[in-house]
Parts: sequence; C-alpha cells; structure tokens
Amino acid sequence: MKILAVSGSLRRDSYNTKLLRAAEELLPMDVELELYDGLKAVPPYDAEDDVEPAPAAVAALRQAFADADGILIATPEYNSSVPGGLKNALDWVSRPLMKNALRNKPVVVVGASTGAVGAVWAQGELRKVLSAIGARVVDAEVAVGHAHTRFDEDGRLTDDAMREQLGETVDALLLAMHTRALVLA
Repeated sequence: MKILAVSGSLRRDSYNTKLLRAAEELLPMDVELELYDGLKAVPPYDAEDDVEPAPAAVAALRQAFADADGILIATPEYNSSVPGGLKNALDWVSRPLMKNALRNKPVVVVGASTGAVGAVWAQGELRKVLSAIGARVVDAEVAVGHAHTRFDEDGRLTDDAMREQLGETVDALLLAMHTRALVLA
C-alpha cells in the first residue's frame, strides 16, 4: 500500500511537512509514504493548457496521485483558507472530473499553523473541494495549533496527545484504503 503525502506549504521548514513526517513514523512497515515535493513547479491552471500531453509537472503530479492507494494532505491556513498552490494542484488533478486520479480515492486532511486553531478553516475548505472532485474524504482530523511549540529542533512532533490523534487519523486512512482495495479486488 502506498500513501501520497502532500504538504500545502512550500516553506523549507514547514510545520505541515513535519506533520507528514510524523505521520510516516506511525505507519506499519508494509505501507510506503511518498512525500510529493513538486507543488511549486505546477503551473497555474488554465483550461487552454489542459491538453495531452500535459505539461511535465502536471503529468508527474497526476501520476503521483494515480499511483497512490490513499492521500494524506497537510494544509496550512492562508487568509482563513487553502493555500493557492495546493488548490491549483488539485484543480489540475481533478481533470477530467469523472475519471480523475482522486475519484473514489481515500483522502485525509490534517493541518498545522502557528495560530491557535491549527488551520481548521483551511481543512474544512479543503474537504469541500476534495468532495467536489470526487475523493472519498475520510472523517478524521488533526489540527495542530501553535505548531511552533509542538515540534522539537529535529522536526519531531513532541505533543503526545497530537501524536495519538495523528495515529488515529492515519489508522482511519489505512482502513479506508484496505476497504477500497477489497472492493476493487
């Protein structure tokens, strides 16, 4: 089984990327996590550019989503919503709508921010977008508020309650992935 992990933050020392790394530590040995790092290279969506062959960065993005059994997205919150780069990438992945790489694929949304509420508004907006695309959004959530106090200098999640909640969320994603695999078998 393979999980594609996407951080909505482009920052090198992103708390959301650290959150994805913390999730990776909680996975069973037989589950691979691939951290997608090409978000910055994806061009702005334009229907006139949505042709075959797709731009190289778009083709790689779509292939990464298609190859995954489940998706784990960590989003920061910019102006009470989803970062533009992340939304743009999902716009590309969502085409064509009825057979896109997210259609019926299990997805979990988590988030971290330096504010008190841990990007909950962005997570809600992202779940709405993912549902509209046709993803199977798993009913699980992690909102890491005051993220600058929750990770140590090595990038490890130090809050035991958050780590436990992240583990439960990862388990919910794995269950959805296994269920989907049984249905497709």
